[in-house]
Amino acid sequence: MRLALLALSIGGFGIGLTEFVIAGLLTEVAGDLGVGISVAGHLVGAYALAVVPGALIITPFLMQRPPKYALVLLLAFFVLGNILSAWAPNYEIMFTGRIIAALAHGGYFGIGAVLASSLVPKNKRASAVAALFAGLTIANVLGVPAGAFVGQQLGWRMVFWTISVIGVLALAGLIALVPKTRPEQDQLPIAQQFRALGRPQVLVSLLTTAMVFGGMFGVFTYIEPLLRDVTGYPAGAIPWLLVLFGAGLFLGNVVGGRAADKNADNAVLTLSILLPIVISILGAVAGMPIPMGVMLFLLGLVGFATVPGLQARVLRHAKGAATLASATNIAAFNLGNTVGVSLAGAAIAAGYGLRSPAITGAGLTVIGLILIVAARIAAGRKDTKET
Repeated sequence: MRLALLALSIGGFGIGLTEFVIAGLLTEVAGDLGVGISVAGHLVGAYALAVVPGALIITPFLMQRPPKYALVLLLAFFVLGNILSAWAPNYEIMFTGRIIAALAHGGYFGIGAVLASSLVPKNKRASAVAALFAGLTIANVLGVPAGAFVGQQLGWRMVFWTISVIGVLALAGLIALVPKTRPEQDQLPIAQQFRALGRPQVLVSLLTTAMVFGGMFGVFTYIEPLLRDVTGYPAGAIPWLLVLFGAGLFLGNVVGGRAADKNADNAVLTLSILLPIVISILGAVAGMPIPMGVMLFLLGLVGFATVPGLQARVLRHAKGAATLASATNIAAFNLGNTVGVSLAGAAIAAGYGLRSPAITGAGLTVIGLILIVAARIAAGRKDTKET
């Protein structure tokens, strides 16, 4: 089963690279396509927003098919979108390519998370989900910094051609290594699955995901110009700084998976308290090179450590609708990104400076913290009444 999880992770690597690599290339992409930094930032937001219909419309149609076949079809969309992005002669076509690639995102991680969970014992399910999401973290540890370097040396288009090749390799891995399994057998009818998304604990988990990651990636999207223009790092240092962020993501994914296996609710609460603190400190020390490097690492570690816990929490409370809820949680992740990037971009465009995403980001993560605390209080009251 380790080879199957590895194959799933390779697909996650390609998808994660597509979503995040542009943050290290924002200046180059904006200059080549003739748009401003804040407009180029919408290429991140548009991708994140397009994940939502992909998760809520495409995923239900694929849930009745064997998961392996569904994932292969989704990766084909991913490859097509990246080829279009690499070729794009203007901003509008690049925008379209990003949307097509994004349609695969929610379904891939939603169906993939349920499939990964089914391949391991019950007490290892959060770690199996973490293995799937390890592709995202490796994309940030190695892929995003490498993409920034390649983009500086050979142009940003070469980065997207390379991602297209990775997508083809991921397809081959899925076909060769992932077992053919039946669709989830205990699924509710589709209409009831959508109603299950409105269960209070599921809804709170989805909203918390949106707020936590909206705050985190609102900061991360504009990290490259912040590091250049405020911290004072040269362009050549950016890839190495992104390695720090990616290393934090990788470690956070491992730590978060183990913590969630023990107690997902406690893990999510603890990390939701720490994240707004980390983002606030990052904004405060943005002008100090060494502290900024440390906080960039901590941003990745604390932020991504919440992923396994939030995903496990959704799966636990969405019985009978696990695949749809899992995909919807990924959609919430990306919808939050859209909100976070839009707020951060609006703050920059309004003249509040490149530190302002830290303010908007901290605010969103505090909302996520309030939601998860309220959910724990409500759950405690319910348990008390039942006893």
